[in-house]
Amino acid sequence: MHGHGHMHGANGGGHDMANMPGLQGENATAAESAELAIMFQRFQTMSREVENLPNGIRTVTRSTDPEVMDALVNHTVGMIDRVGQMNDPKIFIQSPTLDIFFARGDSILSEVDVTEDGVIVIQTSDDPDVVAALHTHAAEVTAMVEQGMHAVHQMMMQRSSN
Repeated sequence: MHGHGHMHGANGGGHDMANMPGLQGENATAAESAELAIMFQRFQTMSREVENLPNGIRTVTRSTDPEVMDALVNHTVGMIDRVGQMNDPKIFIQSPTLDIFFARGDSILSEVDVTEDGVIVIQTSDDPDVVAALHTHAAEVTAMVEQGMHAVHQMMMQRSSN
């Protein structure tokens, strides 16, 4: 297995870092999974700023890599659209924090602005549970921007120990 797909884990049966099957989903398109893979494989090109608002979040996410930036814009717009439709992609590794978004997507007001500065997202809600989830998810995404798949592994391990 050495040198083929950067496998790690128990006896090479762990994570396939080349194909990233955990980025696929029960209700996700191949294009959506590919966008996630591009962002995870090149997360070092990304940066992010988050402002927690009393009723939501304001984030600015950018990449120095044009292909990553395209994937980021498509992913952001696509997922916000899915939330509005309450259409969960059920990505295998997705955070349970997202469950409330797909259950109560009609309670989230989203604004997306793509500028030379990056993707600016403002999401607000009158539902305090949704606001708490927006704050939590913003921190989760920031961790992924900073650490890539390592952050996902850490979050999954924390959930399994709770």
